[in-house]
Parts: sequence; structure tokens; C-alpha cells
Amino acid sequence: MIDPAPADPAPGHHLAGWHERKKRLLMLLLPAIAGVEFLESGMFVFAASHIAGGVDAAPREFAQVLAAYAIGSMMMIAMQQWLARHFGYRRYLAAAFALFIAGAVASALAEGLQALTLARLVEGFGGGALFTSSRILVMLLFAPAERPRALRHFIVVLFGLSALGPALSGWLVESWGWRWVFAAPVPLMALAAAGAWMLLPDAVGRSGEPVRWAAGPLLLFAAAITLVQLGLSEARYDVFLNPLHLIALALAGLLLLGWFAAHQWGHDEPLLRLRELRHPAYLLGLGFYFMHYCMSNASSYVFPILAERGLGMPLSTVGLLNSFAAAVTWAAAFAYVRFGSKLPAKRPLMAAGAAALALSAWLLASQPPDVNVAALLPALAAKGVFGALFVLPVAGLTFRELGEERFAPGYQGKNLMRQLAGSFGTSLAAIALTDLQFSAHTQLAGGMEHTVSAGWIAALEAGFAARGFSPGEAHAAALAEVARLIGQQTLLLACDEFYRLLAVLAALVLVAVLSQRRFR
Repeated sequence: MIDPAPADPAPGHHLAGWHERKKRLLMLLLPAIAGVEFLESGMFVFAASHIAGGVDAAPREFAQVLAAYAIGSMMMIAMQQWLARHFGYRRYLAAAFALFIAGAVASALAEGLQALTLARLVEGFGGGALFTSSRILVMLLFAPAERPRALRHFIVVLFGLSALGPALSGWLVESWGWRWVFAAPVPLMALAAAGAWMLLPDAVGRSGEPVRWAAGPLLLFAAAITLVQLGLSEARYDVFLNPLHLIALALAGLLLLGWFAAHQWGHDEPLLRLRELRHPAYLLGLGFYFMHYCMSNASSYVFPILAERGLGMPLSTVGLLNSFAAAVTWAAAFAYVRFGSKLPAKRPLMAAGAAALALSAWLLASQPPDVNVAALLPALAAKGVFGALFVLPVAGLTFRELGEERFAPGYQGKNLMRQLAGSFGTSLAAIALTDLQFSAHTQLAGGMEHTVSAGWIAALEAGFAARGFSPGEAHAAALAEVARLIGQQTLLLACDEFYRLLAVLAALVLVAVLSQRRFR
């Protein structure tokens, strides 16, 4: 499956040795190609609020930056089969890395919101090619007997790189500034690009028949996902103030997606080969994938808010806590690839993963306001277990019955769904947290009104006056401090309620896992 080694005057066993070394290098290169995108995206998401401050963008305005990357990524995923068949994966990935690096550099140099939005769109076009292509290349480059070893390398390296993102991002922002979130991964991107160019066979993925290019379905897909992504991005801000606007966006996007799906279903050479992906196991797997990415992104959105704004922890500490959870995921993934083959029944592992997330959410909802870092570790460890034990069995079972010929379009469809599920989970968490904060603030402010007016303000004013504030300044500072305390308590109460809801959702997924009969 690997291209023959280049001519060498040395004896034949030297050629065989080079061939084996090349296979080992490819087994490390392919997860590194995907891992660099996971690393960069994780760093960006973790530092998003600080990047927004760096370009002087309000949270609502910054939502367009988040949407831009997702739109670019989904567009590239949709075009992946066309481009790979025409150019081959070597040239396709070289162009994708060029876009990815150019977008990262432009993001690091961006001086305003619009420049950053355009840079992230370009970066999304490049990054969207990496995960799907690298996973498909495992199937194309390695014979069936070699794939288990290649997949073990893929999982371990990919999860390992992902674990570095939050800690590295927090340290870079605190030490060097937000621009380094984009600049720091560039050398690793360049190294992965060079490895892809040197090691990938030139013809892999290229079809012998010409590709029939068609702009119509591509433009239709672009319009549909743009409307959907904008609707999901704006939902966290407009769902209570302007719901009709969101409903119109959502309906327009869904109608265009339906039109696109109908067009692709009957097309001879579609972007997405939907007719080949009707297998019940694949569709069930997509459903479980959706729940995984939705719950994982929702939890990842809320925890940094809880830790940094609610509990007052430094950004670098929050990054280390997130990386701790990711390190547990890496350890669980390593255990899975080491011992998973000895456990033929996968449903208990999926159930254990869902139960771990329910436990994690319940523990986070039960913490007192003065919790220390060590007390958060069990909840984060449980979340880390969910990150591996649920999704890895789903990954194996979803594609098991598709066969090699349908694996590429199946993985293409799965990664499109991954982007949508991630955006949906983040938006859902933002909406829920906003609503819960409003409810908690109403109850908390109403219950504290008499206590605050009777005691707190006078005591705070006296404290500020003792520090040299004038009477007017002391009164204003006291009111601001009361508002801050109420806001912090409101946020903590909202996070607690959110995690209770997440625990219930994880429990429902656990019931769904145990009730179905197809994934065993």
C-alpha cells in the first residue's frame, strides 16, 4: 500500500528497512496532521474571550469570527473528495497547509475584527482538510493487517496533541499576549506540511477519471451552512430579544440544506455521496457522535467561565485544569487501544463513558463557591474518561459495516456533522447559561435587596472611605462591589444549574445506549 522506496544501490534488506521506517514515520505523520488542527482550534477556543478583547470586539461581534472558521472548514470538507481525486492527497494537503499557515499568520497580525474574521475563514479552509484526509489516508496507505497499529498511533498522538492546547494557550496569553495563540503553532504546522510533502505518495487518492466540476451545488451548500452557522452564532444573543430573526435564519438555512441534500441524492457525481450512507449502523453512529460533540462542546464552553469568572482562578490555572482533563482522555484512549480488543462488547464502554460525564457534571454542580483546585480534579478526571470511552467505541462501530469503498464519504459526512454539533452545543450552552443567569439574578437580587441596603453598602462605603475615597466615590465603589458580588454569585448559581441539566442529559444518553441493540 505504501509506494515503493526509491532506487538504492545498497542490498535489498536496506530497501526493506527504509520501507519499514517510512511506514513508521507515516504512522506518526498522519495523526500529527490532524493533531495540529486540534491543537490550534483548542488553543483558540480556550483563549477566545481574550482574543476578542485584543481586537476590541464585543462577544456578539466576535461570534462572526467563530462562525467564519466553521464555514471555511465545512466548505473544505465538502470539496475534499473532488479535490483529492483531481490533485491527489499530497498536493491537496500541501495547498491546505498553505492556507492554514497563511490564516494563522494573518490572525496573529490582525488589527481588527474584520481582518481576524477573514483570516479565520482562510484558516478554516485549510484546517478543514486535515482531520478528514489524515484519517482516510490510514485506510489508503496501510494494508488491513497494518491498520490496527496505525490506528493505535493515530489515537495516541491525536489525543496527546489535543491535551496540550488549553495549558499552552493559557500560558501564552498570560506571558506573551493573545497573538501568540496563533503564532506558536505555526512551526508545527510547517513541520507537518513538510512531512506530508516528503512522505505521501504522489498519486494516492487521485482518480483516473476526470472530476466533473460544478459550481451550483457548492454555492448552494455554502449559502446553507452560512445561514445555519450565523443562526447558531447569533442565537446566544438574539434568542430572547429577536427570536423571529433567528427563526427566519434557521428556516432559510434548513430549507437550503434540504434542497442541497435532494440535489446530491440524485446527482451522478455528488459532493456528498448520501445514497451510499443509508446504513442503519452508520446513522445511529452519527446520532451518538452528535450527542458526544454537543455535550463535550457545551461542557468545554462553560467550565472556563465557571473557573475564571466564577471562582476567580488565573487563566493559566484554568488552562492546566483543562489540559488535565484532556490528559486523562489521552490516558483512557491509550488504555482503550491497548486493551480494547480484549473487550468485544463495546456497549458497556459507551455506557461507562456517558455515566462518567453525568458524574462529572453532578460533581461540578455540587462544589462550594470557595472550592480549591484539588477538589475539581475528580470531576475533570471523569470528564476526561467520557472523552475517550464514549467516542472511541462509537467510532469503531459506526464505520464497521460501511466497507472500505464507502469509508471516505462516511468520514466526510461525519466531520461535517462534527462541525455542526460543536456549534450547536456551544450555542445551546451559551443560551442556557444566559437564561439561568437571568433567573438566578432575579431571585438573588430580590432576596438580598433588604440585606444589601441595610448593611452591606454602609460597611463597604466605610472601607473605601478609610482608603482615601471621597464620600461620592466611596458610595459608587460600594455599589459596584455589591453588583460584582451579586454577578459572581449569579454566575455560580447558573453554572451549578447548567451542570445539573447536563447530568440529566448524560443520563438520558446512558439510557439510550443501554436501550439500543445495534451497537453492542
